[in-house]
Amino acid sequence: MRKLAFTFLFLVITLVSLSAQSTLAYLTKKGTATQLVVQGRPFLILGGELGNSSASSSEDVERIFPKLQRMGLNTVLVPAYWDLIEPTEGTYNFSQIDKAINQAKKNNLKVVFLWFGAWKNSMSCYAPLWFKRDYKKYPRAYTKAGKPLEIASVFSENVYQADNRAFKKLMQHIAEVDSDGQTVIMMQIENEIGMLEDARDYSKEATKLFQSQVPQQLLNYLLKNKKELHPQMLRKWAQNGYKTQGTWQDVFGADVYTDEIFMAFHYAQYVDKLAQTARSIHPIPLYVNAAMNSRGRKPGEYPSAGPLAHLIDIWHCGAPHIDLLAPDLYDKGFVDWVAQYKLSNNPLFIPEIKRSMNNSVQALYVFAEHDAIGFSPFSIEDGSDSPQDPLVQGYGLMKELMPVITSNQGKGVMNGLFFDAQNKERVLQYDGVKLTCRHYFTLPWDPRATDGSIWPEGGGVVLRLSKDEFLIAGNGIVVEFEKADVHSQTINTKLGEDGFAYQGGDHAQQDTSWKGESRVGIGTVDEVSIQADGSFQYVRRLNGDQTHQGRHVRISVGEFKILHVRLYEYK
Repeated sequence: MRKLAFTFLFLVITLVSLSAQSTLAYLTKKGTATQLVVQGRPFLILGGELGNSSASSSEDVERIFPKLQRMGLNTVLVPAYWDLIEPTEGTYNFSQIDKAINQAKKNNLKVVFLWFGAWKNSMSCYAPLWFKRDYKKYPRAYTKAGKPLEIASVFSENVYQADNRAFKKLMQHIAEVDSDGQTVIMMQIENEIGMLEDARDYSKEATKLFQSQVPQQLLNYLLKNKKELHPQMLRKWAQNGYKTQGTWQDVFGADVYTDEIFMAFHYAQYVDKLAQTARSIHPIPLYVNAAMNSRGRKPGEYPSAGPLAHLIDIWHCGAPHIDLLAPDLYDKGFVDWVAQYKLSNNPLFIPEIKRSMNNSVQALYVFAEHDAIGFSPFSIEDGSDSPQDPLVQGYGLMKELMPVITSNQGKGVMNGLFFDAQNKERVLQYDGVKLTCRHYFTLPWDPRATDGSIWPEGGGVVLRLSKDEFLIAGNGIVVEFEKADVHSQTINTKLGEDGFAYQGGDHAQQDTSWKGESRVGIGTVDEVSIQADGSFQYVRRLNGDQTHQGRHVRISVGEFKILHVRLYEYK
């Protein structure tokens, strides 16, 4: 009888545990996209990351979180500080974690915790003081010149055990206080991991492993995935003849990039062990973030060996339990950077980006163009919560668009637009219809097109609903429609006194190439709002001057609108 009672109790506990896990956030494939599912629905993280020290004060958290709700965020990225969680070895304090979770619940926000453990921006600055002081037990990385660094050695089992014990306690606490998974939806392991000053650790333990054979695990991975390897990784391996045995320098050559590959593999293996700990306790999505290898710097000048795009194969091999590698973006070249991280085997999430007036159009672009799962400006609490602020307006627009965007990700029917003074135009084509999309300031009657004014970035979403039906949303964009197969033609126009273009006139160019094909016209343009179920609610009809008498669809700079466009053909 007692045995039956024990068996019944075990089954009840197991069922409760499985039920709790079924409500946790998770990642799933949809067509070519990977989506984050929260509470049973696809979810876009309209996020913001707190400044490094903002979550260390309960008073700051109580002040900041209501502001974030007013700003339109649905998610806040919050540091979890090892030094505050375990100020004395073996004694844990989760008061700041509880404060963040409780404030998030009060303000209808989700939380992504960032584990500031053994490394934060390469350094071990968030390790507790008891850990820092005992450098013999918890050794440091060394430069080639023998200088010890404020960087814990990834090759130390003691470092890993201490880091993992605290991280395990954190995950257990989150599983206990957020057992239904309604608030904490993702975890970041470490922060911008990597080596500085030199490309690799020169400690005795590191040097011994560097001079040893490349692990068979990595060589097997390279062989199996040879056709899909990152081009830079493939070239590096090819330079020495695709060797399948030997030391790191035998296989990859003798330079700082080989040092970086070596470190990346060991960082990845370390992180993967923490990931396995997390999954065994509370299996929510996990990611690692990377400081960029920008401005022509070499490994060690930037944080060497982090989860960078050119090292994605090393990280996928060494850390298979990590769901995605994420870029932290502070440099120019936004479009190029995000394209490096949206890969078939790596969904795009931007956990940290420089806070700017242009964040809203950047977010629209990555959600529509790259099926991103989230976007998060840094030091978000320093932004404005004014209803007129571009990010507030943009996040409000994206909340409306969320059911439409998530239902169409991965289908190949949606694109993002992103414009600035250097990138003014993009041409798209859907089902024989050509869309010429431009920055709003390119309109001829706008003096900013030529007077040297600084152009704010513009952008948005283009979604094909059917052959003759589109949804256009965003800020600072102009879209023209025409048949994709029509012969090129000159435009028979002149500018009137109001700056608008009209047909005919003494100075008009004559059209000599028209062959009689049918043309695409704009039938109707309706400004709409989107309901929670994805249906459109009519707001107003736009025509006349608002569509340049039917020539184009436009959303002015400073406006955030959703337009439902119907086309027709005529001859």
